[in-house]
Amino acid sequence: MKLLEVIKSLSNETRLNILGWLKDPFDHFPEEELSNYSPELGICVSDIAQKAAMSVPTVSDYLKTMSNAEILIGTRKGQWTYYKRNEKAIQELARMIKEDL
Repeated sequence: MKLLEVIKSLSNETRLNILGWLKDPFDHFPEEELSNYSPELGICVSDIAQKAAMSVPTVSDYLKTMSNAEILIGTRKGQWTYYKRNEKAIQELARMIKEDL
């Protein structure tokens, strides 16, 4: 994990919000949007965009940035892309901040 890349990927309020929303989707997304929710896949980009009140292309770019930093895991299924938190990477980030910074 490249610490600087991760920190840059989180240096935006919406990206931080997304990371928080994905921690517990049932607390942050309407039940109807979670009807197809799978913990293995995560939340669909369009549902995240709707929650963020932003366009799908903008949110897709945010999610890709976070995925490239390995904070999120993206999974393509058909025409849809789903994202979930990479808990292992987040734990490593917490450890690095605690021990190295």
